[in-house]
Amino acid sequence: MTPTEFDYNSAPAPLDEAAEAGIKTERFSLSLFWRTFFLLSLLLLGSIVAWLQTLRSLEFEPRAIQTAQQLASQVNLSRAALVHSDAIARTSLLKTMSAQEGVHIVLREPSDHYVPFGSDAVGRQVALHLTTRLGPGTVVASSVNAKPGLWIGFVINGDNYWLLTDLERFNAAGGKTWVIWLVVAAALSLAGAALIARLINRPLKELSFAASRVREGDFDASRLNENVQTGEIREVNIGFNRMAQRLAKVEQDRAVMLAGISHDLRTPLARLRLETEMSVADLDARAHMAADIAQLDAIIGKFLDYARPEKEKLVPVLLADVLDACIYSYQDQLDVQINVELEDNLLLLADEVELGRIVSNLLENARRYGKSPETGIAQIQIAAISRDKWVLIKIRDRGIGVAPAQIANLTQPFYRGEAARTAANGAGLGLAIVEKTVQRMGGAFSLTNATSGGLSANLRLRRATNT
Repeated sequence: MTPTEFDYNSAPAPLDEAAEAGIKTERFSLSLFWRTFFLLSLLLLGSIVAWLQTLRSLEFEPRAIQTAQQLASQVNLSRAALVHSDAIARTSLLKTMSAQEGVHIVLREPSDHYVPFGSDAVGRQVALHLTTRLGPGTVVASSVNAKPGLWIGFVINGDNYWLLTDLERFNAAGGKTWVIWLVVAAALSLAGAALIARLINRPLKELSFAASRVREGDFDASRLNENVQTGEIREVNIGFNRMAQRLAKVEQDRAVMLAGISHDLRTPLARLRLETEMSVADLDARAHMAADIAQLDAIIGKFLDYARPEKEKLVPVLLADVLDACIYSYQDQLDVQINVELEDNLLLLADEVELGRIVSNLLENARRYGKSPETGIAQIQIAAISRDKWVLIKIRDRGIGVAPAQIANLTQPFYRGEAARTAANGAGLGLAIVEKTVQRMGGAFSLTNATSGGLSANLRLRRATNT
């Protein structure tokens, strides 16, 4: 049957999933590995670029001067050869220079169309030095009449000539060498940054995992390697292992102590109950004494429940059966009215005994503190519905609720709220036991004031698939 009064779109909306159930919140964050990797990458890439710029600046002027000197020497040698040779030898000389050296000398016509040389800073420096060395009238072009090459215009006895040579022979900028080295250096730097970040992050990741196991009470799986090479990490691991051992010993001693207290106190309590029933003649006094002894016994049981350290073995449990067993003891009580609304065949992963203890604690809490001010009856509503991989359960009363400032403290051990909700005596452990048990089963628990009055207990447990 579908619940009609509970809003499951928000249930259990108040759950602090990150803090109470370890469920990840959808929030962008960088892991330590990626943060370290990005910072190292920026540092290394910035250093590479700075070094490349420094090297280029140091090589820039010398390379431009050297290139200009080579070109100027070639022009001057060609000019001298042409000036001091006769017409027959000049023709043979020009053919030899063209065939063997790749240098062509042609007349420069006034109609020649050329593109000035120097598309980059180095080219402009080369052109400037050539003009200075060869004198006025020198022209440096990257193409003449749409024919590419390194063209140098010079003057011989008043006649203008072009000297054409291969542009690649005087590569002032080093070609693609800088780009190749930049890519190689960047790739090696990124690989090194990834390795360094991984080495830095690994012990912290192991420490984080071990801390999470300690938080879950699994002390055996939280041991760290005490033989690592890094001294600081080794000291941290040794200190963490000793801390985990101490915590495990404290937890074990606490369980043994509480078990001993339970055993030692329950035996005289049983004798007191028997003696009370046999020796006290006043029926009313005897009933009150028996109730006090029963309450002491229940408080001892609460201590033991809260100190229970082991993790639960989860199996598919039919929620309806657990609720029926828990509600059975309240059927004949006139001050309690319980209404149940569930989906059919609702299965969840839980420990059946512990789930029964959770429901019983919440029902008892609602019976004690959730009675309506008008009728004096605890009207308790239980509803459950499945959502994806979870089962959402609400148990609420019609009482006066709790002050918002106190809700967060209700699950703290031994906390007692305002007198209106603490009229009955107790150990202050019921809701703390519920929260701790739900967390051991991988779920989440929260308390809220219902909009129409009363306190609402919200549970979320893992859903079991039908087999």
